[in-house]
Amino acid sequence: MRSIKSKIALITGASSGFGEATAFRLAAKGCNLILIARRYERLKKISNEIIEKFNVEVYPIKLDVRDQRKVFNVISKLPDKWKKIDFLINNAGLSRGLNKIQDGLLSDWEEMIDTNIKGLLYVTKAVIPLMLKNGSGHIVNIGSIAGREVYPAGNVYCASKHAVDALTKGFRIDLLGTNIKVSTVDPGLAETEFSIVRFHGDKKRAKAVYEGLVPLYADDVADAIEYVLTRDDNVVIAEILIFPKAQASSMHIHRETNKQT
Repeated sequence: MRSIKSKIALITGASSGFGEATAFRLAAKGCNLILIARRYERLKKISNEIIEKFNVEVYPIKLDVRDQRKVFNVISKLPDKWKKIDFLINNAGLSRGLNKIQDGLLSDWEEMIDTNIKGLLYVTKAVIPLMLKNGSGHIVNIGSIAGREVYPAGNVYCASKHAVDALTKGFRIDLLGTNIKVSTVDPGLAETEFSIVRFHGDKKRAKAVYEGLVPLYADDVADAIEYVLTRDDNVVIAEILIFPKAQASSMHIHRETNKQT
């Protein structure tokens, strides 16, 4: 297992869910962090907790990855010591709505495409030159079972995560020989803010998604990310698909009616 102490990890979508859990996981290993999210007050609170608990350096940045100009401006203006980025965790992403294609909202489609695909591309495009200059790096894209299977009413969200899968494979081919590794971690049912966001704040509808089963939690996915990043230098964990025990595919889910979640 490789030590990541004193390495620098940039994590997008770091104010909650997988991003927040990953920040704590990597900090516990001595990793310094650049944390990016839209909700700066929440991000600052997380940053302070991590600094106090793990005595590492944290650089919180308020940024919407959909804003192309700001993404490139922020990355280009990082202090020199923070430009030595070892790990990029492209976690920022979301789902909006669960509607059949004929009922979908254009605003939902645009938000998913702009965040899940274009935002990932902007951040990656801005960071790769720094990794090339440093002579090494590791990009981890957070995908989904939705990037491997299409499910009813998932249409545009599934398409966006299929794009993440294709981009990950494309990155790996294009970066071959540069000493930059590329991986993807693809979760199944995981209880974070995901469903609350998908259903536009409807907590009751979001809760129903996980009824009758024990889902994955953010730390389960963060654990997989930590595993990917701590393998020996010659080892690339190209893909991880992670399900809760109650799931076998996007549409095969076992629920127990009296299960307490």
